[in-house]
Amino acid sequence: MAGYSGKKIRLGEALVLSNTITEEQLDEALAEQKTTGKRLGEVLIEKGLITEELIAQVLSAQLGYPVVDLQNIDIPPEVKGIVPTHVLKKNKILPIEYAENNMNILRVVMADPMDMDAMDDVSIITGCQVEPLIATPRNVLMAIDRIYGSAEVASALEEYAKERFGNDEVEEINEDVNNSPIVVLVKEMIEKAARQRASDIHIEPLEKSVRIRYRIDGALYEKAKYDIKILPAMSARIKIIGGMDISEKRKPQDGRITQMVDRLEYDIRVSILPTVYGEKTVMRLASKTALNREKSQLGLKPAEMAKFDHILKNPHGILLVTGPTGSGKSTTLYTALSELNTEDVNIITVEDPVEANIDGINQVHVNPKADLTFASALRSILRQDPDIIMIGEIRDQETASIAVQASITGHLVVSTLHTNSSASTITRLEDMGLEPYLIADSVVGVIAQRLVRRLCPNCKRPRLATAEEKDLMLCDQNQQVTIYEPCGCIQCDNMGYKGRIGVYEIMEMTPDLKRIISRGGNADDIKDQAMKEGMNTLRMSATKLVLEGITSYTEMLRVSFDS
Repeated sequence: MAGYSGKKIRLGEALVLSNTITEEQLDEALAEQKTTGKRLGEVLIEKGLITEELIAQVLSAQLGYPVVDLQNIDIPPEVKGIVPTHVLKKNKILPIEYAENNMNILRVVMADPMDMDAMDDVSIITGCQVEPLIATPRNVLMAIDRIYGSAEVASALEEYAKERFGNDEVEEINEDVNNSPIVVLVKEMIEKAARQRASDIHIEPLEKSVRIRYRIDGALYEKAKYDIKILPAMSARIKIIGGMDISEKRKPQDGRITQMVDRLEYDIRVSILPTVYGEKTVMRLASKTALNREKSQLGLKPAEMAKFDHILKNPHGILLVTGPTGSGKSTTLYTALSELNTEDVNIITVEDPVEANIDGINQVHVNPKADLTFASALRSILRQDPDIIMIGEIRDQETASIAVQASITGHLVVSTLHTNSSASTITRLEDMGLEPYLIADSVVGVIAQRLVRRLCPNCKRPRLATAEEKDLMLCDQNQQVTIYEPCGCIQCDNMGYKGRIGVYEIMEMTPDLKRIISRGGNADDIKDQAMKEGMNTLRMSATKLVLEGITSYTEMLRVSFDS
């Protein structure tokens, strides 16, 4: 127990001693702790005074225990399973190894290294003395998820299946749908997905099994397989918490779930679809904070940022963000709105559905049943004295023409459109029936965007580009060009990639472009002129990221295939 004097230090004292918080802030938090019953650390984090990482560093400095990086941890077989999983989760602890040359001392990573009860639990179960190490609660839980996976849930489900289906007949499951293994399974599935940065959970019935897949950074990965007999209970549980009709199994249904994971609130949209082997469920996870990013986090290069800022300074006009589903359009729009959201402007949005709540912005949810469509909502919004209007998506001529009228009469309109490039966005508006001169007059900028996966910095492998690759990236054939490709390691869950970054093609409207659009120029004419004026295409922007070693050549090809 190196560095520990035997004196028990309280977390509050440690934080005040290290000048992380003041005495007054500690007193306020302690008063709140008494009324809420939460742990002191949780109260301080919720108040925004500290982070989990900061608590770990302060405790490490005060107690002398090292902070451990659990991402790359590999636990020896003799330690794995020495303490039951439910004890690990309850206490947020993880035994990782025996001390060198001493099997009587067990090194245990703890979220709270002053939790004597947790240490006693481990000592009683293992008969070993505990040597504490420190990690954040989130990292400890993620490591437990990764290492022990679904073993605990799988065994509980097996027991459940034996009890329920001893006669091999799938019964109707209604009354006992709250049977704990199923509740645990669904809850843990959502928690694991959130911790692994998944955007969607797919629960897919196959002939004899249920396959669970997570979409992480745009790609699907299989995470678990269960017996098909579990499916009715899983579907029923999801319907209950999603506010759907538990008895309806033949029609598609939609619902919504809100769940807290590691103190973050997740808004989960659920879609259930009947298939040949049973109901397929897809849950889309959105963190309330994920869409409210700083502009600097979008991945815009300095020149692109300057263009983006300049477009947003327009007092009126239309700014369009385009790209396929899942290309980060909503994040870009929400970031722009947060930037424009000041006390002296009235911002109104019309969305289907509202994806994240922003303080100070009036958000309208489209409801066709109540005759509240994009077009009818827009007409009403124009009578609400708006300065800035956000339209979730321009889907038809009626919405497009109202957006153009609104922008010409002095409003800034921001919206999304499903097109492949900046130039083709203009021709799409013409196809919708808008007059070219109106488009030229109203559009102030178009941003086409995609998301590419970032290579894992820990395991990416360099290699020389081939002649064909250099040709596609417009590199000099006589030069040696180094590019990187994915490998896979513990840190990136053997995916080779970790996180995503935006790739942008920003076309700002200029007098020359307006002239070409007014006279009905095609997408190629518009693109050529924009490139003359310094626009980088998606392929050019993605190529820069390949040459900088941020992403791979295959990712660049994927997002700019049609360039």
